Amino acid sequence: MRILVTGAAGFIGSHLCDRLLQENHQVVALDNIKTGRLSNIEHLAGRDDFLFIKHDVSNFIFVPGKVDAVLHFASPASPNPKSPYGFPQLPIQTLKVGSLGTHNALGVARAHQARFLLASTSEVYGDPQEHPQQEDYCGHVDPVGPRSVYDEAKRFAEAMTMAYHRYHHLDTRIVRIFNTYGPRMRVDDGRAVANFARQALLGEPLTIHGDGSQTRSFCYIDDLIEGIYRLLMADVHQPINLGNPRETSIYDLAQIVNRLTQNKAGTKFFPEERVPTDPQRRRPDIGRAIELLGWYPKVDLETGLAHLIEDFRVQLGLC
Repeated sequence: MRILVTGAAGFIGSHLCDRLLQENHQVVALDNIKTGRLSNIEHLAGRDDFLFIKHDVSNFIFVPGKVDAVLHFASPASPNPKSPYGFPQLPIQTLKVGSLGTHNALGVARAHQARFLLASTSEVYGDPQEHPQQEDYCGHVDPVGPRSVYDEAKRFAEAMTMAYHRYHHLDTRIVRIFNTYGPRMRVDDGRAVANFARQALLGEPLTIHGDGSQTRSFCYIDDLIEGIYRLLMADVHQPINLGNPRETSIYDLAQIVNRLTQNKAGTKFFPEERVPTDPQRRRPDIGRAIELLGWYPKVDLETGLAHLIEDFRVQLGLC
């Protein structure tokens, strides 16, 4: 197939391009390089089966030639309020890419009668009162809080995708991604895995906001990409959770990272700095992915973290 990938220079998007090319598809990569990095896809430059177009998907999208599938992965995703790449610093852009960008990407799919896959997020569940989270759980969300620009953009994008599926009979798919990590993450991403790996490599104490009891379920990038590819090739239209069901506390994550990096600086707690709307627990129910895609994550947390840490050593110039 000839496949359009938006957000192709981002962390997940670039790995997705690699996998699609590995499967002998042609890739048209769109990115405005606002939060993505050309270094993530520079190894693909010059290939006959890869075309990069610098473009903001919030504006009308034109792709020359036939398109068989559209994978919409464009969006700021970092919660870091101090990073120029995070959605707190890009609130309007985040809302626009979730609304206008999704509409434009769906328009390309409809014009070509192509299949469409939306990258959504576990954040659509908000701070969940149901645990683990199943796809039919409607969430416990704050539409005006500090995270709402990202959460509501993704919720709107899901609604728009299902409207195109029901009204225009478009062949759509929705993946809800849970806490993915791995090489090509930004060192200033702002999420716990990236924060801890960077601090540990610099010999600093790992900063824990809250008491560290809050949990996440960390999925390695290779496992996620496998699940996304299976979903693209499957006839599944309802949302699908993709994530690792192993639940890990933030405190335990810090201990693992310190051990892997041999960081002796320990941890430092900031109980008063935990964001009130930050979910206390996060773990996917992946029963639907197991049943419909035959998918289950394979990479254990310590192995995945080791790969991330080595990548961060390079990014930080420590090797």
